Amino acid sequence: MMHNKVDTAARLPVGMAPRPGKEGSIWRLIWKYRALYLISIPSIFYFLIFKYIPLGGSIIAFQEYNIFKGFGGSEWVGFAHFAEMFRHYDFLRILKNTVLIGLYDLVFAFPAPIILALLLNELRLVMFKRVVQTVVYMPHFLSWVVIAGMSVAILSPTTGILNQLLGWFGLDPLYFLGDNAYIRGVLIGSGVWRDTGYGTILYLAALAGINPELYEAAQIDGANRWKQTLRITLPALLPTIMILFLLHIGKFLDFGFERVWVFLNALNTENGEILDTYIYRAGLLSQQYSYTTAVGIFKSLVGLALVMTGNFFSRKTTGESLY
Repeated sequence: MMHNKVDTAARLPVGMAPRPGKEGSIWRLIWKYRALYLISIPSIFYFLIFKYIPLGGSIIAFQEYNIFKGFGGSEWVGFAHFAEMFRHYDFLRILKNTVLIGLYDLVFAFPAPIILALLLNELRLVMFKRVVQTVVYMPHFLSWVVIAGMSVAILSPTTGILNQLLGWFGLDPLYFLGDNAYIRGVLIGSGVWRDTGYGTILYLAALAGINPELYEAAQIDGANRWKQTLRITLPALLPTIMILFLLHIGKFLDFGFERVWVFLNALNTENGEILDTYIYRAGLLSQQYSYTTAVGIFKSLVGLALVMTGNFFSRKTTGESLY
């Protein structure tokens, strides 16, 4: 055995030592990048404490949970809450609202940062481009409470700017926040205005990585700016678009509690309430902890299924995927 090890070492090229064991390589790699691992510790603890450990509480979806008896003393009911979920009229209506709002958000809000990034990329005056970028980034740093307050002021049927414009054309004022017909448009429109500018950051970074020689060659061949966008810019953005698209559909049913709750009132709840606000109302206000935990698990499973399906088709069609 010793003779074989000596022969193996002797056959290695000059200056090349035998490779260390797998365990030694892992520890050497960790030590080499110890600074990165060190700064990642707070994030690891965050996900462990606030994301993974609470998953154990999902067991109450299969119990008739009693806060005084706890997990161990509560009665086990199996899938009864899931069956009740699909029989409940409110749940089916709210699921429909959530799906429709998610589709509108996918159709209108997801392409908006791409279009804005392409437009910003065409600006040639650097100072003007920076000013525009700063202006479109700013709304992202406003809370949804502030956004809702601004929306109420703009959409007011008596003093709102939008209704005053409608009055100049001889049209009657519209109560946008008091009509079920408009609440979904208000939710999507406010989200587009708030987050479109901030969403361009990744796309502009991808555009900055495109080789300028490609555009020069296209100009020599007679391609105008539109053809350069179609043949060079968009294909270069495709990997970034696909990854962000997969992340977006993963939160298809997770539209956001606060961005909807601040706009809801008794007049627009029929079309405006989504699963997140329903979980808050039924779970915390009505204390139906087990039932709303079942709703949350259902929402998470749908998101997981959408990510896996989208990832599969993305890998098959474009070669880009999350994993």
